[in-house]
Amino acid sequence: MAFAHLFTPHAIRGVEIKNRIFSTAHQTLLARDGRPSDEMAAYHEARAAAGVGLIVMEAARPHGDAVTTPLYIDASRDECIPGYRKIADAVHKHGCKLFGQVTHGGRIAHGYGGLLSVPHAPSTVPDHRFHTMPRAMPTDYVWEIIDAHANAARRLVEAGLDGIEMTASHGLLLAQFLSPDVNRRDDEFGGSEEKRFRFIREIVAAVRKAIGPDRVIGIRISANEDDPTGLDTQTVLDACRRMNDLADLDYLNVTMGSMAGLGSSVHVAPPMSFDHAYTAPHAASIKEVFSRSVFVAGRINQPQLAEQILEKGQADMCGMTRAMISDPEMPNKAHGGKLDDIRACIGCNQACIGHYHQGVPISCIQNPLSGRELSLGPHARARTARAILVAGGGPGGMKAAAAAAERGHRVVLCEKSGQLGGQVLLAQTLPGRAEFGVLVDNLKREMELAGVEVRLNSAVDADLIEREKPDAVIIATGAIPFSTDAEIADGTHVVEAWRILQGEANPGSSVVIADWRCDWIGVGLAEKLARDGCHVRLAVGGTHAGQNLQIYLRDDWAGKLHRLGVEVIPYARLFGADGDTAYFHHMASGEPIICEAMDTLVLAQGHQPVTELEAELRGRDLEIHMVGDCLSPRTAEEAIHEGLMAARTV
Repeated sequence: MAFAHLFTPHAIRGVEIKNRIFSTAHQTLLARDGRPSDEMAAYHEARAAAGVGLIVMEAARPHGDAVTTPLYIDASRDECIPGYRKIADAVHKHGCKLFGQVTHGGRIAHGYGGLLSVPHAPSTVPDHRFHTMPRAMPTDYVWEIIDAHANAARRLVEAGLDGIEMTASHGLLLAQFLSPDVNRRDDEFGGSEEKRFRFIREIVAAVRKAIGPDRVIGIRISANEDDPTGLDTQTVLDACRRMNDLADLDYLNVTMGSMAGLGSSVHVAPPMSFDHAYTAPHAASIKEVFSRSVFVAGRINQPQLAEQILEKGQADMCGMTRAMISDPEMPNKAHGGKLDDIRACIGCNQACIGHYHQGVPISCIQNPLSGRELSLGPHARARTARAILVAGGGPGGMKAAAAAAERGHRVVLCEKSGQLGGQVLLAQTLPGRAEFGVLVDNLKREMELAGVEVRLNSAVDADLIEREKPDAVIIATGAIPFSTDAEIADGTHVVEAWRILQGEANPGSSVVIADWRCDWIGVGLAEKLARDGCHVRLAVGGTHAGQNLQIYLRDDWAGKLHRLGVEVIPYARLFGADGDTAYFHHMASGEPIICEAMDTLVLAQGHQPVTELEAELRGRDLEIHMVGDCLSPRTAEEAIHEGLMAARTV
């Protein structure tokens, strides 16, 4: 594909960006003691070296009151400058520009050191996600926050950054001042649309004065907060018209959603169920009222999509953050015409924003090197080429095979079925989850490029190993459904979740799903069966449906199940079933929960490892490594990570 737009330069206030791909500000949790770290520098340099035109660094806090963890950058102190300078130097040597984001959360605040913080907002109006009740900011405190933004921007520019971005997106402080619901002030910063806009006007002016005429200033803004009391499209467009009058402002960076609500926060990192590039039409509307540069981000995971957005004139720059977490080399591969070699992001959210919500540094389930650039680094070439046999063609086995072959080994992967992919083949059958199957396509391509020999319909046993005589065996035989301990009477129509996913069972019109795992299987089956017309009761062995999913994915799925009329029964541990009745006990009270008038009991009771090959080979003089669910059933992230590490060991 020819890219007539994507790899053309774009100039903003005399700062030339070499192409139209940028990495949006996103929390990496690679800061140390409130300062950019060597790990953060390596993370960003990997993307700069791979051809991205612009990196916008993660949100830095401009004021001490807004600092809620040492894993965020504290730009209220000069101590941040050396770390920023190291990143600027690392990025600039690859011809990439670097902006820094300055963000105050306002009423959206977390605790710090085990204690709840004191949030500050335009007015005392609570949010509906973190359940904070903020202090209304006195007028002199508002001016203090304006000065803090300017001083933080000055520090970033002193460190060598090319521009500054502030956030009026996702319901953060600048957006709170714009909101007639959150801003109920009657001073110079509230009471009318013009006064509510003044906070932004004063911040832009103060930042420009602090950083001089040559550096870029931008604002990130949600085109619609998608929340019952959030900023709507018209209010945002009116604010963007006012921003167009600010000569010191150079660009708007368009996104969607608000962190102040459970449903609206999913737009922060929209999962695979969201349409690709769904934010682009919103950016196009803002481009009609804002005459300077317009950026856009939101499920733009392939360069072809970005090219279409640019061709239509919907935006000037395309944010492709998760695409470059999955494959930092994406820009160079696209520019070189190697589109089939790109490891496409699948929007799973598990190790990028999912790691953030666990309080651990960023990574990617498909690419464990992301976020671990210093601790892992590129594959080391093997000193001696060895013969490696991989048993199992799920994600862990495929990753192990590809990485071992990339190191120079002769690798044969045997899969007992006729298709690669393991449980991914089941996951992709659920509504809105087809993109999960792209993970298999990506791993197939990695193996093909590395020269792995793949044998389908080939089970591994001791006889095969005796014939092949490998130097090492990597066992990745996966898992099978766990046989429940519940007492199921004869005559009860009971089926395993896998059979439903494979289309091998008729569930009838009334279904009870016994969901021990509290992950994608239970909620996905509930959605699928409800869409098929079933009455669905989802009995989960946890506090809520999707308890073990990334929270944006969980909340989005909760909304779908509610709209579909699925009855969710929490704290329910399966005890037994008899005919048309399933029996659970409440995991907190011990009281019975009885579900009557069911046609089918669907079991999602977890998995058990497949260990037969391990047992058969135990005690032999053979180097064996085990990865993924055959060790313990978990997720694709652990399988792929363990596959990579096994490949580095052989």
